Amino acid sequence: MKYFSHAVLLLTVVLSSQAFADAQPGQGYFSPMASFIDDDPERGVDDEVSGGQLGLGVVLNDAWNLEAILQGANMNGVTSQDQFAIGVDLQRVFNRAGKVSPYLFLGLGYMETEVSGTPTRDGGMGSLGAGLLLDMFGDSDVALRLEYRHRTDDALSSSLSDNIASVGLQIPFGSKTVKFVDTDGDGVADAGDRCPSTPRGVMVDANGCELDSDRDGVKDSADKCPNTTAGVRVDASGCEVDSDGDGVADSKDKCPNTPRGAQVNASGCELDDDKDGVVNRLDKCPNTRAGAQVDVAGCEIKEEIKLPGVNFESNSDRLLPGAERVLNDAAATLQRNPSITVEVAGHTDSDGAAAYNESLSQRRAATVRDYLAARGVAMNRMTVRGYGEAEPVASNANATGKAQNRRVVLRITDR
Repeated sequence: MKYFSHAVLLLTVVLSSQAFADAQPGQGYFSPMASFIDDDPERGVDDEVSGGQLGLGVVLNDAWNLEAILQGANMNGVTSQDQFAIGVDLQRVFNRAGKVSPYLFLGLGYMETEVSGTPTRDGGMGSLGAGLLLDMFGDSDVALRLEYRHRTDDALSSSLSDNIASVGLQIPFGSKTVKFVDTDGDGVADAGDRCPSTPRGVMVDANGCELDSDRDGVKDSADKCPNTTAGVRVDASGCEVDSDGDGVADSKDKCPNTPRGAQVNASGCELDDDKDGVVNRLDKCPNTRAGAQVDVAGCEIKEEIKLPGVNFESNSDRLLPGAERVLNDAAATLQRNPSITVEVAGHTDSDGAAAYNESLSQRRAATVRDYLAARGVAMNRMTVRGYGEAEPVASNANATGKAQNRRVVLRITDR
């Protein structure tokens, strides 16, 4: 029984060992082994005699083997005996795909014993035991096989028991099926998996890659907008890009550069509640009547367009800084109302001779006209006239009134 104790200890140690690739389900194998027999004392032969075992088996599935065995031994002692046995073992294999693969077995069979000087005797045989398959040959499928067997037979006058330790090889033969290995657990074998590291639980296609149902380049597991239209640009969440952040996707945005925070309609354009062409954000007169002509501030154009802030150097027609902003707005107003024609009217205060003031106002009005023309207003929409000091809007008796009288305005001549 000493071999049995050693085998049980070894089996316990190796149960946690790493897996190796051995014979696979449906595959056959044969196993030649040399045996060392601790025989039953009643046989009257020497202990630890040698013999041999040949196995021919088939892998039933991942857990079970069925193996036919042929055993033989020649024993010498008080008597000389020749043993021959055939049988069938059912093996329970553990950790088949491991570097070390233990197994247990039970077997039944038939045994003949020939004792010198007597007729051959035969009888039934039973076995049980344990073994190990060791992957020690690199890429080869051949395994080193170690086995302990406790055998009982009644081929002689009484039932006798032997303990047998064997060592040999297990050699697969026949066609080898491709083992199904799926490292990432997506249902696609590693051999055909083009995306071998997909996260657990995600849906994959036949190639093992995550599904992208709307084909926007963002996998379904990360796609917050799973039904985007084919061909549209999407962000990292799989949603259509909204470059100006107005809540309307670029593919539907007719005004793609609206300022951040502006209110927009379903087309992505800023709201213009009074429909005067000036968006709410810029409209200083938000309730103008329908059809009214308005300036860039959304206010209705009356008889003239005033130009506050348009000032000139003293006794000169050269514009002072700050006039450009006002004139740019005036040019925009005229461009948005192409049917309007204007008279560019220049005015002065009462300081100086009347003739000089009239000439100065004419030159200043011409400077304004030229500026507007440079900003795209057609010259034929503008006439120029200098009124001098003839049409004051305030008293020339004080500085405040004089400043109000020094002005240029755009008088509407036609709509």
